[in-house]
Amino acid sequence: MSCAGPRAYPSGLPATKLTLEVGAILMRTESELILKSRRVIPGVLLGRGSSFHVPDWPTAARQLCADRRSGGR
Repeated sequence: MSCAGPRAYPSGLPATKLTLEVGAILMRTESELILKSRRVIPGVLLGRGSSFHVPDWPTAARQLCADRRSGGR
């Protein structure tokens, strides 16, 4: 998601195995971590009583964009 707003279609380039392997080398990590780190759902943490400063992704994205525009974090 960009600061321009949500999109109804996925963005990004399709990644082949070779692309992921090269990216993993450049990032000094494992390609499996790249694949499994794409989407995080905090269900386990919420189920165990954790809380978040911002309750949902749209609100968090707006806050991140506002912070970036104002020169914050």
